[in-house]
Amino acid sequence: MAEVVTIDDFAKLDMRVAEIKSAERVPNTERLLKLKIDVGGETREIVAGIAEHYACEELVGKKIIVLTNLEPRTIRGVKSSGMLLAAQHNGKLSLLTVDREIENGAKVG
Repeated sequence: MAEVVTIDDFAKLDMRVAEIKSAERVPNTERLLKLKIDVGGETREIVAGIAEHYACEELVGKKIIVLTNLEPRTIRGVKSSGMLLAAQHNGKLSLLTVDREIENGAKVG
């Protein structure tokens, strides 16, 4: 288990529902995908190390949970403006998604 955080620490995280609009492999990588996501009227690009677990075509249209206020970082020449949330167990990855229809940009927490 990780270090205990305060409610004030948790409140700093801005997690939102986002819809994946497109997905493509990052050139010359095995694990990375570039995703274009809609976070409630704002389109962003994020880079995620999920290519070994998901095909690009199965991701389009999925609603995922994204940490939106993470400092942007350039990964393999692509600016990543957020981080998707996923769980991993015994080498299998599962994206955190929503279980019913909800608008893009809805706040998580």
